[in-house]
Amino acid sequence: MKKRNEYLIPFVGLKLGKHQFEYHIDKTFFEIFDYDEFEDSDIKVNVVLEKKSTMLELHFKHKGTVHVPCDVTNEMFDLPVKGNFRLVVQFGDEFNDDNDELLILPHGEHQIDIAQYIYELIVLGVPLKRVHPGVADGTLQTEALSKLSELAVKEDKLEEAEEETDPRWDKLKKLLTDK
Repeated sequence: MKKRNEYLIPFVGLKLGKHQFEYHIDKTFFEIFDYDEFEDSDIKVNVVLEKKSTMLELHFKHKGTVHVPCDVTNEMFDLPVKGNFRLVVQFGDEFNDDNDELLILPHGEHQIDIAQYIYELIVLGVPLKRVHPGVADGTLQTEALSKLSELAVKEDKLEEAEEETDPRWDKLKKLLTDK
């Protein structure tokens, strides 16, 4: 993974209180992590860092779309994604990120890299099954669907097949209903 300086927040020079950071996430962000599930993305990430005397609190919020293929029709569409996440940063003897919501940085550290947290927030916020909204409401028009409807068995042909029955079978069916 390559390091990106724009996702490093130097918290040493900041005053106590809340500080806001905004990021625009696109395909180049995911290339840092060698993640190619999204064709493109347009996501706004808002990070509020609240600096306290003994710790930091980070509140992540994201909202936007990712351009992905539909799992049913394989048509590309923009899937809306949104979510939020809270991270508490404390200081200790050594680095520890075992807990998802707690990060321990060594004393003397002066910046925090939030790229991994933004990446996980977005990727884990995308549903496992990605279905085009046109599939659910029946408005999706694709070449594959039009060919399937063209080749589908017509109702008229089914009714004609039912009308043309052998008279011997009709007599047998009458035996069943006469009981």
